Order: sequence, then structure tokens, then C-alpha cells
Amino acid sequence: GDWDFWTDWKDRRLWVTVVPIVAVTFPAAVQAFAWGRYRLPWGATVCVLGLLFGEWVNRYFNFWGWIYFPVNFVFPSQLIPSAIILDVVLLLSNSYTFTAIAGAMGWGLIFYPSNWPVIAPLHVPVEYNGMMMTLADLQGYHYVRTGTPEYIRMVEKGTLRTFGKDVAP
Repeated sequence: GDWDFWTDWKDRRLWVTVVPIVAVTFPAAVQAFAWGRYRLPWGATVCVLGLLFGEWVNRYFNFWGWIYFPVNFVFPSQLIPSAIILDVVLLLSNSYTFTAIAGAMGWGLIFYPSNWPVIAPLHVPVEYNGMMMTLADLQGYHYVRTGTPEYIRMVEKGTLRTFGKDVAP
């Protein structure tokens, strides 16, 4: 969805909850097929690698090739560590039930820490026209997208974005 497309939306509250929940469905299905049919323990990882290849092709040709958004503004989320955890849990437990519980929980818990090194430089605070904002906010402010309601820009004034109640570092 939109939370995964735009860098300035990646540090929102919904990105770290919606994207892992939605993204686990296809890798889990491919993993179940590969494990049940062939006893191959890398179904989720192969599925995520294919998904990321398609995402990078989409981001490069559609966003950079057609409308010249910088690639660091539209990069896909890092899902490979989550897929590896899902596959390792299935390999070690040999149980679909345990994998659904512990593997999916590991998928969700490792999602934000594995994406943090990529997103951290975009959380740097900058002052622009007397307003304090993150670098991701500044990118979204300069690269204006379509005007439909879900894309209307909202830049908070005076504070950095928050995750929960605490200021995002």
C-alpha cells in the first residue's frame, strides 16, 4: 500500500503495523506449498526475493523512469530478514501451527529493526523555513504527489514525528 511506497510515510505508526501483516500472507502461502509438497525450507525467502525484484523493477521504471522521483524516496521495505526467520522457524519446528504463531510473530517483530538502517538517515531533523521536520518530511514537501485525499500533505509544525508517544530519534 501507500505506506510502503513513500519514504515520508514509512515512519508513521501504521507502516510498522500494516505492512508486516499484509506482507506475510504470500510468503506464508508459498512456504506452506514448498514445505508440504517438496520439504524445501526456503519458500518464504524465495517468495520475498521475487517480490522485492518485482518491487525494484516497479520503483525504478515507474517512479524514476516516468516521473523522476528519487529512488531513495520510493524504495521497498526490507523483508528478507523476516522471511528468513519464518523459514527457520518452520525448519526447526516442523509445525505449521508453531510457525503460524512464533514465525509470524518473529516476522512482525524483526520488520522495523531490519528497516531501521535504511530509514534512519531520513529521520534526521532539519529546519526549513522556520519549521522543524525530518528529512523524509522535507522530501515529501518538495516532491508533491497527486491531490487525492490520501495523498494530501500534512507536515507537523514544531516537533519531529512521533511513534506512539515518544519523539522518533
